[in-house]
Parts: sequence; structure tokens; C-alpha cells
Amino acid sequence: MQPCRVLFICTGNSARSILSEATLNHLGKGRFEAFSAGSQPTGRVNPHAIEELKAFGICTEGLSSKSWDRFTGEDAPPLDIVITVCDNAANETCPVLFGDFVKAHWGQPDPAAAQDAGAAIEAFRLAHTLVLYRVTALVNLPVETMSRDALKQALDHIGTLTDVEEAHA
Repeated sequence: MQPCRVLFICTGNSARSILSEATLNHLGKGRFEAFSAGSQPTGRVNPHAIEELKAFGICTEGLSSKSWDRFTGEDAPPLDIVITVCDNAANETCPVLFGDFVKAHWGQPDPAAAQDAGAAIEAFRLAHTLVLYRVTALVNLPVETMSRDALKQALDHIGTLTDVEEAHA
């Protein structure tokens, strides 16, 4: 059976979407194939994101900051789900995507916006904790048998999760 393909999109593709991609590929164990991209990619993965992933034993090989344009052409992998992770509260502009996939928004603050090293380490820890909650909830869904409407509803709910108890409910 073909894995469920998920694209996580944010602005810079250096932190939140990278954490989400790597974590879903790790926890999804072949049921999911995750990608990430940015509307205005920074061109590099934030080193704090790499350290946070490594601390959880999550593979960081091959992670890169790239444009979402890579996923809009004829050679792009077909996608089942596209999730934006930009933070509307910070007035970030999330890209508008068109295609035959289920769309959802899992907004969260950008940990790369932290001003000093100590604050950045804590911001990345908190960001990854939220990613873990939400990705765990996604992995627990029976995506293979869900209707599009049921999947959309479940994904929208996951975007509101803020702690581990909710993720396992």
C-alpha cells in the first residue's frame, strides 16, 4: 500500500515544517511519507531544529530548506495532505495552494524568532513538543479508510491540540 504523502509548509522551511517532516517520517514508520517546504525558504535548516531532532533519535539526514514550488510542477510527488504551520498570530502569510489534497492549518509560533541561544533552545523544545503531540494524533488516525471530509475534520481538530492528553484522546 502506498504511504499517505504529507507536505508541511511554513514561511522559511527552517524550523516548524522541518520538525514536522522529520517527526512524521520517524513516527509514521512507512505509513506516511512527509515532506516540507517554504513560501520564502531561508536556504538552510536551523541548527536548533537539527539538535532538537537528534535529541529524540530522529534522523536528520537529507533535511533541507526548499521552496514549495518543488511540489507544484509535473514532477512533484502526488500529495494527500498539505498542512500549513505558519503562525497567523504573528501575521505570517501562509501560502495558498491548489490541488487534489486535503488542506489543514496547524499554526504555531516560529521558534527561529527567538532572540538569544537560551531562548532559542527553549523555543525549539516547545515547538517540537507541540509537533510531537500533533503528529502523534495524525499517526493514530486510520487515514487509509477515512473519507476526505472525515480526514479534513480530524486534521482541523489536530491543529487545535496543545497537549499530550488531547493528542491521545
